[in-house]
Amino acid sequence: MRSRPTLSWTPGPEVLALAPGTADLAPVIDAVAAGGAVVLSGAGISTESGIPDYRGATGSLRTHTPMTYGDFVGSEAGRRRYWARSHLGWRTIARADPNAGHRAVATLQARGYLSGVITQNVDGLHQAAGARDVIELHGNLDRVICLACRDTSAREELDRRFRAANPDFEGEALRINPDGDVDLPEETVREFHLVPCRNCGSPLLKPDVVFFGENVPKPRVDRCYQQIDQAESMLVLGSSLTVMSGFRFVRYAAKAGKPVLIINHGITRGDPLATHRIDLPLGQALTELSAALG
Repeated sequence: MRSRPTLSWTPGPEVLALAPGTADLAPVIDAVAAGGAVVLSGAGISTESGIPDYRGATGSLRTHTPMTYGDFVGSEAGRRRYWARSHLGWRTIARADPNAGHRAVATLQARGYLSGVITQNVDGLHQAAGARDVIELHGNLDRVICLACRDTSAREELDRRFRAANPDFEGEALRINPDGDVDLPEETVREFHLVPCRNCGSPLLKPDVVFFGENVPKPRVDRCYQQIDQAESMLVLGSSLTVMSGFRFVRYAAKAGKPVLIINHGITRGDPLATHRIDLPLGQALTELSAALG
């Protein structure tokens, strides 16, 4: 039986006792200049592209409860709620452009400073900026999978099918969320018609992303550990590290004696393990980092 996912985290005394993060990028510049840094990015790197994070000052968890795996597979009503909202929200994410932070990461990788890029985001913006071989820890909203037959397809194809099944669906997106859905009135959700799997007819079509309460596939987790084993340091960008799916990699790197450098607005669950903590906007910090190593 799956437990309810951890959506929030209360910092303990070991975090609250730490001095505030600094604005001094020098330690990060030195560590990345040495080469072999593996990036672990979170929703904070995409906020400057117009996609909100979960837990920042205006994070979506303050007003929005994301879909969980159990709610999605457990009822048709849950799936209708998700797909009606995501049908509108996905278009916003699909139109989003990489920002200066994404471009800086791609530049650092192209120059040979990074040994790998792991992202908790599902927006594909690292790749759109030119980053290569990105490990998408939580998947990508651009793909769809059938939970019955495992057939996969492009999200654009499903979007066309939804448009055909819902020609008059014109819900107004009140707010875009990091998981790709939007806030919609319940009466609007009830008007939305679902479509089955094109291959087997199952109703269990799901975006190929890891929902809260769902496990990251083990082979993907193992690839992340391998990246960290090969790295000289870890650079955490824009993640509160609240959920274990990302936090475990910080613990693993720290236990292996690798420097952990965190750039994030506000405190994170990984702060007690960090060698250095930088509190700056990601776009500014990464642009300065890239320029310093030009």
